[in-house]
Amino acid sequence: MSRSSLARLALLALLWGSGFLWIKLALRGFSPVQIVLIRLALGAMVLAPIALARGMRIPTGLATWTHLFVAALVANAIPYTLFGIGEQTVGSNVAGVINATTPLWTMLVAFLAGTDRKVTPQRGAGLALGFAGTILIFTPWESASEIASWGGLAILAASASYGISYVYMGKFLTNRGIPPLMLSASQLAAGTAIMVVALPFGGLTAPDWRLDAVLSLLILGILGTGVAYVLNYRLIGDEGPTAASTTTYLLPVVAVILGALVVNEAITVPMIGGMILVLGGVALVQRRTRRNASKPTPDPVKNEAR
Repeated sequence: MSRSSLARLALLALLWGSGFLWIKLALRGFSPVQIVLIRLALGAMVLAPIALARGMRIPTGLATWTHLFVAALVANAIPYTLFGIGEQTVGSNVAGVINATTPLWTMLVAFLAGTDRKVTPQRGAGLALGFAGTILIFTPWESASEIASWGGLAILAASASYGISYVYMGKFLTNRGIPPLMLSASQLAAGTAIMVVALPFGGLTAPDWRLDAVLSLLILGILGTGVAYVLNYRLIGDEGPTAASTTTYLLPVVAVILGALVVNEAITVPMIGGMILVLGGVALVQRRTRRNASKPTPDPVKNEAR
């Protein structure tokens, strides 16, 4: 993986790693549907003017916009709403563990879709190490009842939806001549339209405009959605969906470090061990990507996306 891709991976992990906290705070004043609508609208409003000012053209064609709406559904509307619903009853640590199944879902979907069937022992070991490290960091056995709950199932479904979205975007939207900035702005606009239609289902209650909830929504929309999706699209296009989805394994590392730096939370020995496993697992997956990049045969995901 190139240095620029590694930098994007790290920044994306930082933006999304704090997302569980912002969702928790935003739920103090807004319903899950309202949170998703506002964060998608904010992301689109930030990115669209920048893309247009740079002379980028709005995508045209029914096929392209159909793919954008499907991507917005499986990458934004469904998982964002399910995370909001799940975190009403499930702790952020449990949400983090369940969310760490995203790379496993991505690999499974990519294999079934025929976009990436090179399941090497090293790659499997990397994904397994990353997941094991996440479990060690969050120690979910202390919250087993939350995992086996409707909230836990909602977050599991959200993680599966993320896995589908990585493969779908890699196959139908990246490397088609549309800049990542415009792709992100267009997808977020499509997601906003979807959530406007969904407003009658839990979005018509009066929000509580408390300061912490509003600030959390601003961060979620501008940084955690707008800026993050530009980075995400670029990573999928450059490195493929499975490699890009390993960002999920870095989120608990970011969460632990932020907790120690911002609110003086203790870092335990299991947390340190878990972080080492996570970083080792991500390194194994990225080594596979780097070796494949040196071969004359193009990456199967990128090849099908062209």
